[in-house]
Amino acid sequence: MATSVQEIRKAQRAEGLAAVLAIGTANPPNFFMQADYPDFYFRITNSEHKTELKHKFRRMCEKAMIRKRHMYLTEEILNENPKMCEYMAPSLDARQDIVVVEIPKLGKEAAVKALKEWGQPKSKITHLIVCTTSGVDMPGADYQLLKLLGLRPSVRRFMMYQQGCFAGGAVLRLAKDMAENNKGARVLVVCSEITAVTFRGPSELHLDSMVGQALFGDGAAAVIVGAEPDLAIERPLFELVSAAQTILPDSEGAIDGHLREVGLTFHLLKDVPMLISKNIGKSLEEAFTPLGISDWNSIFWVAHPGGPAILDQVEATVGLKKEKLRATREMLKEYGNMSSASVLFILDEMRKKSAEEAKSTTGEGLDWGVLFGFGPGLTVETVVLRSLPIN
Repeated sequence: MATSVQEIRKAQRAEGLAAVLAIGTANPPNFFMQADYPDFYFRITNSEHKTELKHKFRRMCEKAMIRKRHMYLTEEILNENPKMCEYMAPSLDARQDIVVVEIPKLGKEAAVKALKEWGQPKSKITHLIVCTTSGVDMPGADYQLLKLLGLRPSVRRFMMYQQGCFAGGAVLRLAKDMAENNKGARVLVVCSEITAVTFRGPSELHLDSMVGQALFGDGAAAVIVGAEPDLAIERPLFELVSAAQTILPDSEGAIDGHLREVGLTFHLLKDVPMLISKNIGKSLEEAFTPLGISDWNSIFWVAHPGGPAILDQVEATVGLKKEKLRATREMLKEYGNMSSASVLFILDEMRKKSAEEAKSTTGEGLDWGVLFGFGPGLTVETVVLRSLPIN
């Protein structure tokens, strides 16, 4: 008897929810202590005569609540590329020469760690999602990463460029769809971010650009996502229960970036923390009302660390206890804002701390949690997570 289309369709799809099966992270070895960064930044950009502006930048660095940031850019590299140190000098070629090569290399470091933790042959990877705000090229970073890792040429690839900070949630939403709609799929997700495309000297007219210089750091994170895990050989960490994306009302132009001859310029308005905090309650209600959850302190939190002002206002608006954003604040402190990679670093930190503190599950001993990505648009990604037992 001929197989029906419906039977084919059913056979192609997994039965259960997608889950995060492994996590790996990586950073460039070079780093700057935040307390020392204003002196370095104004010296390397030949701006030491701008004493009042330097004082403002030092205040920005102090308010950022960051201890250190990893950066691929070193003093030597910047001395070799002086146009990158000016505020608006044509320098895209020099920036591209760096990031097109280094984004896949840093991504590989994180992916190798995730693959090692997963413990399965890399030939079992069926899909690859790569995300970066840097280094647009053809073939893209996904192609280069596939080559660097030695994945099968038939791996189905998806390349996300120029998404910004919300993309850490977007990649999980896409990975969930891929894993649940392709039986046996194992999706390798890699977010790799290097600030060489946005580094530039200070401007008295555009203080929002300087805010970015005080906040952003470099890092890559990788996760492996799959449905119907084989519990004999795989250890799922977090189930991806639902995922949603929305654009916040009245937020056009609040965060935007433009790729120009001078590199990637970005602009953010002062009311970004207010716009996010004012609308976050609606996203929470839409995600958790079907589960009968309305106490936001009863879930664990993985929120993109856009900056301390955003975290403070979110806490105040939804009435969060200080410890709920502990993992987020810790990653901001130790790495700065790593754009799309940040939420995956936080997820990794949370499951590690949960194991160290002998919690019952990967989500600080709590069953349900939320992952929030915030970024240009203003776009918000909301992923509902269910933490799984710590073995």
